[in-house]
Amino acid sequence: MGSKGKRIAIKIGSNVISRKDGKLNLAQMAHLVDQMTTLMQQGHEVVLISSGAVAAGRGEFKPVKKTDIVIYKQICSAIGQVRLMNRYYDYFGTYDVQCAQVLTTKESFADRQHYLNMKSSMNAMLEQGILPIVNENDTIAITELMFTDNDELAGLMATMLDCDSLLLLSNIDGIFDGHPEDAESRVIPEVDEQDLSPFVQSEGSSLGRGGMQSKISTAKKTADQGIDVFIANGTRQDIITDLINGKEDTISTHFVPSEKKSKSIKKWLAHSKSFVKGRVIINQGARDALLNEHQANSLLCVGITAIEGAFQKADLVEIFTEDGDLIGLGKAQYESEKLKPMLGSPQKKPFIHYDYLHLETNS
Repeated sequence: MGSKGKRIAIKIGSNVISRKDGKLNLAQMAHLVDQMTTLMQQGHEVVLISSGAVAAGRGEFKPVKKTDIVIYKQICSAIGQVRLMNRYYDYFGTYDVQCAQVLTTKESFADRQHYLNMKSSMNAMLEQGILPIVNENDTIAITELMFTDNDELAGLMATMLDCDSLLLLSNIDGIFDGHPEDAESRVIPEVDEQDLSPFVQSEGSSLGRGGMQSKISTAKKTADQGIDVFIANGTRQDIITDLINGKEDTISTHFVPSEKKSKSIKKWLAHSKSFVKGRVIINQGARDALLNEHQANSLLCVGITAIEGAFQKADLVEIFTEDGDLIGLGKAQYESEKLKPMLGSPQKKPFIHYDYLHLETNS
């Protein structure tokens, strides 16, 4: 990974840049900025996905009267986002690096046109030497439509921007082969196809929403799109530059990227499972056709046996077998009401064209 000109997404968790009292750890932030600036000086492009806004606001905001927990969090985010960005602006400014704030919501990724607009804007920033700092817009996000955590957001960003690497930084060294507090446990240095479920603790952190299960899910999805993913400890000295410059014996868990590069639309689909509006059930013949390794096939109406939910043309729809196995998802060419009378019929136009079809890797 020591070659020049990589595009790197770096996600920094709340526990990396927050003190125990909830306020920002300014010394740690300054060191992280120093490393990211070094990468830019080496010719890399950097996208920062930073948690910490809610934690920073929590250290500043003292409610004068009792308030709803969701409203409390939104206020903390609004206050904390200002403090967080001001610090990044000042620290990057000492190196004459211009940064820009990008606030987004999950709905921005659900709509293909919004997705492309955001991609175009951020690509333009990177081409101009500007470092985008991305966070979820917690102040206006609806709870049901929030990202699982900033790991999920980081994976979407890395995929959307065709990054070469994604660093998921928290306050742990990686994925351990036992409990992290057990002296006999060791960090798993590399993950390819193995099942990690026996090694995973499901709980999230005290400051963020994410846990190790979320990191693993994001890492696998992102690596499947041909991107190197590292889970590492952001509080370690020089961890960012050591990982990107390929320093030997750097402690982390590396998810080996797939050799297959997906098209842009396929990358969007791969991370769009939470946006689906319905599902279709397919017969054995359709299943075999879709999973044919030697020929790319679209999903035809003749292979669909049932519909669940109501959806419109261009909505995302999941594909299940009659045994209940999830095959993939894709973009509907017909609304559900129009599709119903065509079930099992040999229509020439497919229900989901191959170019708008994402298949699960474990199907």
